[in-house]
Amino acid sequence: MIFTETKLKGAFIIDVKRLEDDRGFFGRSWCTKEYAEHGLNPNVVQANVSYNKVKGTLRGMHFQRAPFGEGKTVRCTSGGIYDVIIDIRPDSATFKQWISVELTGENYKMLYIPEGFAHGFITLKDQTSVHYMGTAFHTPGAEGGIKFDDPAFNIEWPMKVAVISEKDRNHPVFEEKILNPI
Repeated sequence: MIFTETKLKGAFIIDVKRLEDDRGFFGRSWCTKEYAEHGLNPNVVQANVSYNKVKGTLRGMHFQRAPFGEGKTVRCTSGGIYDVIIDIRPDSATFKQWISVELTGENYKMLYIPEGFAHGFITLKDQTSVHYMGTAFHTPGAEGGIKFDDPAFNIEWPMKVAVISEKDRNHPVFEEKILNPI
């Protein structure tokens, strides 16, 4: 696996190191030892799948409040997403900064998102599936969200939103008090 740290400390793009031949390729997509060697939380306790019927489906921006913070490894298994993370760690040098990564079923890239980040994506294709591996259990009551088009961040989404849940549409704009531990 090839780990490339983003400008947001602790967030990594992970590429599959491919061993190719005439059949195709073989590569590792998970290794506890390699995660730990890069200072990433290798404790996977839950895996989830998100299936999205149509292009332009937006999910986000989601996070879990302390002490239930959750790290995630996200991979698009079919279709494509424009994946966005925001550093919402108040003590971080990159607090309130965001990055985006295009994850597709063809590029095999993954994004490691540490605790203390908000996460969301918009689908780039119909019938897109996304696989998440989480370092903490989902904890109802600890979940939080930030409005996807909050002017505090000016996220540059690549297209207009076609589908969004009522809950995601109504997330509040960012205020540090929404991060308060529960």
